[in-house]
Amino acid sequence: MTSSGNVLTTEAQVKQQVRDFYDSVGWRSIGDGLYQNARYEDLRPVSREYIHRCHLRVSRYIPKSGKYLLDAGSGPIQYPEYLEYSKEFDYRVCLDISMLALKEARQRIGDHGLYVVGDIANLPFKSEVFKGLISLHTIHHLPSDEHKLAFFDLQRTLQPSGKAAIVYSWGIHSPLMKLLQIPISMAMRAIHARMRRKVGPERKPEVNQIENGDAHELISQPGTFTFKHDYRWIKSELIELTGLEIRVWRSVSTAFMRAFIHRKLFGKFWLRLIYAFEEIAPRYLGRIGQYPLILFQKPPSKSSRER
Repeated sequence: MTSSGNVLTTEAQVKQQVRDFYDSVGWRSIGDGLYQNARYEDLRPVSREYIHRCHLRVSRYIPKSGKYLLDAGSGPIQYPEYLEYSKEFDYRVCLDISMLALKEARQRIGDHGLYVVGDIANLPFKSEVFKGLISLHTIHHLPSDEHKLAFFDLQRTLQPSGKAAIVYSWGIHSPLMKLLQIPISMAMRAIHARMRRKVGPERKPEVNQIENGDAHELISQPGTFTFKHDYRWIKSELIELTGLEIRVWRSVSTAFMRAFIHRKLFGKFWLRLIYAFEEIAPRYLGRIGQYPLILFQKPPSKSSRER
């Protein structure tokens, strides 16, 4: 059983809730190639370069080419940088719980993709199929006691010496974002007060400056189930994953960026500085920042070790 708020739900109910959300809300288009799920990202021009560079980090830790790359929880492959991960692979195998996500993914990559409706904690694949795999912002949608199952089932599907890169979130457990929680709240209150003075109390500012009737309705929908473990849990429960490493994907949250990163306050400069620090201390900022990259691989085969 899994607790979400004050309601006790079964694992099956959690997964059905997540599926229903993404089929009816999360992967609905809000225009310009964006989806409702974009509400959780900072897509303003001032942040674009930093977000782009963080997306491309994933490519460093997976094989450059091969026959099959697994994208576990692919969604619609919503950002252009995501296409880079499988560019030199023969096929990108897109697995998702949402049929709508897979239909949208097919629109983007066509015959380069193979599309499978499935559960990331119970993968419908044979062992040792994939040269590499990625999973981006997906495992935290599973019930908490299935996170470990998902990581080890992902490893099972890797070929010997295959590599995996998982973008995870520490959620409320990020020490850096905990430290900045009060300053973020104060800054956001000041921003909202200033905007109310400019546009009036009847109109709320859009999170990414996207405006049309349907988009506004979709953006205002509540999100779906998530659960995030902390650093200690990952290090203790996943210790048997070969080559387990935790590095930074992105150290700062979307809330931090909306609060403090602004064009008139030299936002691009500050994000370049943050990125530089992430490059200098990827393990430390992976541990304390908002979004870690969890890396592991499949042990090499016995024959390759004996060479």
